[in-house]
Amino acid sequence: MKNMLSRAGFAAILSIAALTTATAQEWPSRNVTVVVPVPAGVTSDLVARVVFEQVAKQLGQSFVIENRVGAGGTIGGNTVAKATPDGHTILVWGAIAAATAIYTKLPFDTLNDFTPVAVFGQTPLVVVATPGRYKTLGELVSAAKADPGKLNYATVGAGSASHFGAAQLMVSAGFTAQHIPFKGSEWLTEVMAGRIEFSVPPMPSAISLIRDGKVVPLAVSSSTRSTSLPNVPTMVEAGLKEDAVYPFYTAAFLPAKTPPAIAEKLHAEIMKALALPSVKERLAAIGVDPMPMTQAQFAEFFKKDVANNQALVKAANIPTQ
Repeated sequence: MKNMLSRAGFAAILSIAALTTATAQEWPSRNVTVVVPVPAGVTSDLVARVVFEQVAKQLGQSFVIENRVGAGGTIGGNTVAKATPDGHTILVWGAIAAATAIYTKLPFDTLNDFTPVAVFGQTPLVVVATPGRYKTLGELVSAAKADPGKLNYATVGAGSASHFGAAQLMVSAGFTAQHIPFKGSEWLTEVMAGRIEFSVPPMPSAISLIRDGKVVPLAVSSSTRSTSLPNVPTMVEAGLKEDAVYPFYTAAFLPAKTPPAIAEKLHAEIMKALALPSVKERLAAIGVDPMPMTQAQFAEFFKKDVANNQALVKAANIPTQ
């Protein structure tokens, strides 16, 4: 009797394994929706379009980018969290850990409703200011300390990378400034015009303005200089501590109950795309550096990143919502 039960159990395991393998082989069986919860032209959107254009070629299936914005990205995040877990709805977001820290009543459980799949790359933030106003990061910090809370900084919204990057800078350097969030692309326009003193955007959002001389880069928020801006010092070189750096990356997630074989296949296809020289060049051109991780490594990293963002919210007294 025991042998019969053992054989039945073993047969069930083989059946499940075969079904999982078949599911992964069949995926994707139709168009895949890639939900990006930020406006077109923002870092996560740019990166998603570069990478999934190549993944679509590899798999012979369309990957459609859908910019579903609102509520600090949580509307798009919730769309994926509640989607059918069959691999045909993917989330690409660079600020999910920040959103988890700032929004206290999320419609999803960040650590339990998503499967971390792959990191596309890390994107240094860059401190930019109005041309002619400050020559160095030290001058900006000194000005901010001289008039606490008087300077303004622009972001694409609460919980964004630009918001948390500025918060990390202020906590480390020991100054305060007024947060001016925007819903559209005019946030950097205000810095260009001199109506707002500074911003800390991801490099892809500012690189063209920097190259055109419309905003001045004061420091790069990374441990090493960026190949895109080799003459711009890092925050540490500019006189701040290493903890001034805010790590920003773009990554892909699937709904939590997606079959592991599909998540593994998606990870493999993304890694294959990222290894191509043409994709590397396109990402480098917009300021994205490689951040190689296995799926397991990313899952562990993501847990720590969520905790670090929650600690930053407390340290910077960022209002939760």
